Amino acid sequence: RTPEATRMLSLVRGSSLLSSLLRSTPSSLYSPRRPLRRPMTMGSCAFGSTAGDGASYGFSSSFDSGNGELVSATEDVLTMRMKEEPFTKKDDRKHFQWFHFRITGAGGRPLKVVIDNADQASYPDGWHDYKAFCSSDRTTWHRVQTTSYVGGKLVIDLRPVPSDCVYLAYFVPYNYERHLDFVASTVAASRGGGGGGGPAVTLHTLGSTLDGRPLDCLRFGSPGAWTPEAQFAGASPEDAAAFEQTQLALSPWERQGGPKRVVWIIGRQHPGESMASWWMEGFVRRLLDAEDPVARRVLRRAVVYVVPHMNPDGAVRGHLRTNAEGANLNREWGEPSLDVSPEVFHTRNAMDATGPVDLMLDVHGDEAEPYCFIIGGEGTPGWDDRRAGVQRDFKAAYARACPDFQTVFPREYGSAPSGNVITAKTQDPLARFRTADEQVSTRYTCVGMTLEMPFKDNVQLAQADGWTPRRCEILGAATVDAIHAVLPVLRIAAPP
Repeated sequence: RTPEATRMLSLVRGSSLLSSLLRSTPSSLYSPRRPLRRPMTMGSCAFGSTAGDGASYGFSSSFDSGNGELVSATEDVLTMRMKEEPFTKKDDRKHFQWFHFRITGAGGRPLKVVIDNADQASYPDGWHDYKAFCSSDRTTWHRVQTTSYVGGKLVIDLRPVPSDCVYLAYFVPYNYERHLDFVASTVAASRGGGGGGGPAVTLHTLGSTLDGRPLDCLRFGSPGAWTPEAQFAGASPEDAAAFEQTQLALSPWERQGGPKRVVWIIGRQHPGESMASWWMEGFVRRLLDAEDPVARRVLRRAVVYVVPHMNPDGAVRGHLRTNAEGANLNREWGEPSLDVSPEVFHTRNAMDATGPVDLMLDVHGDEAEPYCFIIGGEGTPGWDDRRAGVQRDFKAAYARACPDFQTVFPREYGSAPSGNVITAKTQDPLARFRTADEQVSTRYTCVGMTLEMPFKDNVQLAQADGWTPRRCEILGAATVDAIHAVLPVLRIAAPP
């Protein structure tokens, strides 16, 4: 089959079948597996017992999400470099900042690990006050408090190295096997998977990545209409009067039911932002809780589509920002293609197929800012007071549900009057509306937002280990409260 025929086949499948797949039965149909665009080179490995001349310990980054190249090694100093990703045309650079490697045979000794190209990384300001993560068992991770950024180099001072097998990483890794386990266990725990009283969860494969991995989407609930819950169980006239009074404060959609809201949650467009995957675990776990009244009400009134890992190729390859082809997926939403950004191509087609999107949240991590915050739709065409109000209500409800989220800082990403373009993602007029939140906000006239979590810590609630996977999970779970708060106002009521 020629490349052109392959592209046409995928396009036909997407346009003619995707809507029915998402609205009815599960499917494993996806576009044909594509060959690797380049060899998988996840790092360097020194076979044998030593990392280099004069050193009696080993160094490796040849594993899932590994990134690091050995420069030199002595008994007390190991110097390495982060590997560059493929060139990104839309960013006009080669990105790098993610690192993940292991040191063996050095337990009990003092060792300085020097990352000597830290000042050339994509976001060098992110190294200030940053502390690396370390683990001896790949399960329990802690910050190395003796991490410093000096003279353009990141220095991780291990005094001593805690074990004969130690892993160091930019943030706690979330490997591809765990992602597969997460997807499988979510489906198994659902009503359809035999999990009992939990919500119905359907797994759809939207397409394939450049390296041939499936792009998974979990659908919670079924599209269609919803009917209101029982509101009145009393028998006295006073009870009836009280019930009627409460109904006056509700919208027609709340009183009478109607079309379910369509909510999309995506994460890990930037593969090095592994906190997005930990966030997904907290969010999905809460949706699966059959005894959580907020989650039950959300799934009664909305159908929620979750793409937990938009960029598995980049994550396995140890990238910070890009996929296998070097595409920054969050700059591809204006014109995605099967050859460069199939992950966005298939996800955007799926959004089209589900009908008008009412709410979209894109989950990320921020290298420099010490806060959890949201970048919204300000500056996109047609942004109006109604959507600005919904976005404001969502953020306020989120902050009430989880104090790790806040609505004030950083000011340069803050809300702006309609028409103002102030965020870093929209300053360049040639790049406007290419990010997920901008494209979705404009394409569906809805509320599209980007959630950012820190690589370092939330300075307002700082702790010794900084921002951790557990805090990601808690923030993810609290998102259900924020969604619940805005469901009634997400869509303009149709005229009678």
